[in-house]
Amino acid sequence: MEYLEFELPIKELQEQYEKACKIGEESDVDVSNTCKQIELKLEETKKEIYKNLTPWQRVQLSRHPNRPYTLDYIKAICGDSFLELHGDRNFKDDKAMIGGLGKIGDQSYMFIGQQKGYNTKTRQYRNFGMANPEGYRKALRLMKMAEKFGVPVVTLIDTPGAYPGLEAEERGQGEAIARNILEMTRLEVPIIVVIIGEGASGGALGIGVGDKVLMLENTWYSVISPESCSSILWRSWEFKEQAAEALKLTAADMKKLKLIDQIVKEPLGGAHSDKEKTYHLVANAIEKAYRSMENLSPKELVEKRMEKYSEMGVYKG
Repeated sequence: MEYLEFELPIKELQEQYEKACKIGEESDVDVSNTCKQIELKLEETKKEIYKNLTPWQRVQLSRHPNRPYTLDYIKAICGDSFLELHGDRNFKDDKAMIGGLGKIGDQSYMFIGQQKGYNTKTRQYRNFGMANPEGYRKALRLMKMAEKFGVPVVTLIDTPGAYPGLEAEERGQGEAIARNILEMTRLEVPIIVVIIGEGASGGALGIGVGDKVLMLENTWYSVISPESCSSILWRSWEFKEQAAEALKLTAADMKKLKLIDQIVKEPLGGAHSDKEKTYHLVANAIEKAYRSMENLSPKELVEKRMEKYSEMGVYKG
């Protein structure tokens, strides 16, 4: 298990607990009372730390190397029912954007999301979860397919941003994202968006327009990353913590500003601390969101979606 800087008190107590238990196993000394005390202290420390997380600490948790990624969620939720689909039918198959058909219970969904890698090799293969224009065009192709067959769409967002390379711009990165935003506003099937990690910039918005937008507790959603914001405003990355605070990028901030619909609670310690429980919570949230829309006509769906986004940013003095 890897620990972040603010989690070091938890690491120390965990090591003490493991050592005490090992002593008890290897000798005749009764350490059950000591183990119990350390265990209680460990639980209290966890609650205290995770109850008072700063925005920057939540950003760090959203990037935790052990945190589950899009394919982890899909495989856990859908099992063997998931069928991955490839290619944008124009340029190539973008490995940073994955999608396909899967089932939760008896209901079929079109799953789409950014996929990061687990090590150096797979991170390069997945381009660190940063999609090119063909990734967004693949996503749109799958959404249009879902619309044709009346299948609801679920998008899972986890990206540091769309790929900013020269070749991506040459192939129309901005147009691809803008086209997706336009088409998603008028797609005639339910769209459920779940932010499972980083939700950065237009890279997230390219698959982020939905009837229901859900955020896991320790994720972030913003027009810019704290580091980039700091480098623009202060000409240095040193002020990333202040930038994270000012950007109001946490799930609680987003809910307060009415930019998302629901916060999905994570297990104590973050999604990576109990992955199975996290998968279960996300699956339940998706099913609940779909049930709230399944009886709406296509016209009602689009009208409600347009109304929802039209009301964002309206200031009433």
